[in-house]
Amino acid sequence: MNEIIGQLMIGIGLLFNVIGCLGLIRMPDLCCRLQAATKCVTFGTGVALLGAFLISGFSSIGIKALICLVFLFLNSPTGSHSLIRAYYIRHKGVKNLVCDKLREDLEEKK
Repeated sequence: MNEIIGQLMIGIGLLFNVIGCLGLIRMPDLCCRLQAATKCVTFGTGVALLGAFLISGFSSIGIKALICLVFLFLNSPTGSHSLIRAYYIRHKGVKNLVCDKLREDLEEKK
């Protein structure tokens, strides 16, 4: 039973990864592309790693999958946040934003 659920989770994870890759192609600017890639791929890879853990159990492969899952959830959002903030500062903002809190924060610090 665990193997069937694990394979189903891996399939769902791969589907989300494909959707994230399509988001990289279809989105108009870097901000949207990075958001699509980070959210879909983090969730998709996380679900696939949980599926691998369910299939293998508490073996060395399962423990490594859980460790990779923790590092994935810590590093992927942090890295994408750093990248988009550096892009924003380098290019003096992003046009056509509805709400720009970062600009307000940067102007207060000056």
